[in-house]
Amino acid sequence: MIAKVDLAFVQDTTGPLTVRQFQTAGFEHLASDSRIALFLDHAAPSPDHRMSDDQALLRRFAQQTGALASEVGEGVCHQIVAEFLAKPGDLIVGADSHTTTAGGLAAFACGMGSTDVAVIMGLGETWLRVPESVKVILTGNFPDGVYAKDLVLHLIGLIGADGATYKALEFGGEAVASMSISQRLTVTNMVVEAGAKVGLFPSDEMTRNYLSARGRADDYRLLIPDEDAMYEQTISIDITKLEPTVAQPHSVDNVSPAKEIKGIPIHQVFIGTCTNGRLEDLAVAAQILRGKRRYPQTRLLVAPASRAVLLEAIRAGYIEVMLEAGAVVLPPGCGPCLGLHQGVLASGENCLSTANRNFKGRMGNPEAFIYLGSPATAAATAIRGEITDPREVM
Repeated sequence: MIAKVDLAFVQDTTGPLTVRQFQTAGFEHLASDSRIALFLDHAAPSPDHRMSDDQALLRRFAQQTGALASEVGEGVCHQIVAEFLAKPGDLIVGADSHTTTAGGLAAFACGMGSTDVAVIMGLGETWLRVPESVKVILTGNFPDGVYAKDLVLHLIGLIGADGATYKALEFGGEAVASMSISQRLTVTNMVVEAGAKVGLFPSDEMTRNYLSARGRADDYRLLIPDEDAMYEQTISIDITKLEPTVAQPHSVDNVSPAKEIKGIPIHQVFIGTCTNGRLEDLAVAAQILRGKRRYPQTRLLVAPASRAVLLEAIRAGYIEVMLEAGAVVLPPGCGPCLGLHQGVLASGENCLSTANRNFKGRMGNPEAFIYLGSPATAAATAIRGEITDPREVM
């Protein structure tokens, strides 16, 4: 189908190519009926002159066209989209694979290539094949020490890294009503790691409250599945039975319970990113770190997902707790996740990260090893200096 796009965005690693393609295609103006946004977040502040030149290009383009520009330090594109731009029922396309995050707010949000987004910026519409839907029914309650990150890692381990290729993963069941928007965003952020085109939560009272708290009550609309909706497959997960889970190198579906791989030495712990850099995540980590210190040979890096998150975390005392625990607090943004700066690993080092990918070379060094876990697992690991089930220190 040909569909109107409500929001299209790029970031500072994909945006320069998008802008150049937009210009090469002969476009002079942005589509008038779509919102277009540019984010400087993946290398913020810029680590070298080439990135600085690319960021300058995006700034000039925003000034010339009227596109929204989110500056260095404002935060990760996916978090800013959730805080200020996404609303239920939107079609959102970003030149970033984790655009799926906005599905936590019942938006059909997916990533595309830079050239695709360039055309969208000029025409305001795109071509899509409607994906088949897979229903994921969630029941029960999260046990102590278990969080949304453990849920989505479990799901990816269950179906595999290609288990939902070009499918819509639609989340429902009794457990959804009590899941915060922060938890939902964590899950939809990572559905692409199972190959999904989109992840969708219903728009409900939790959604209404989230939008109202941000002065966006008018953006709310009820959006739930039709009673006679058809699904290609149904997956049921009782989250009461879940345990703290870790993805081992070099694949996100290579998962194990944290307790089964505890003891693996960790040289760097990273808490943050578009997956787990929100206020709830920092609160969980601070609760575990309070009154404790990081292991002497383990670095602890923290990057809030947005300026708003950083300010709230300061007011709540979470940042003070982390600094006292020996953490280095980075500017709001992607930080070490992409491996461009601010925490590139040395050869042979192990990192426990709350990010969404652990591919070989993901954090800037193909000779390093990345493990993925929740903020609780990350905080517990930072204290012990080795992979640790957070229930042991909570």
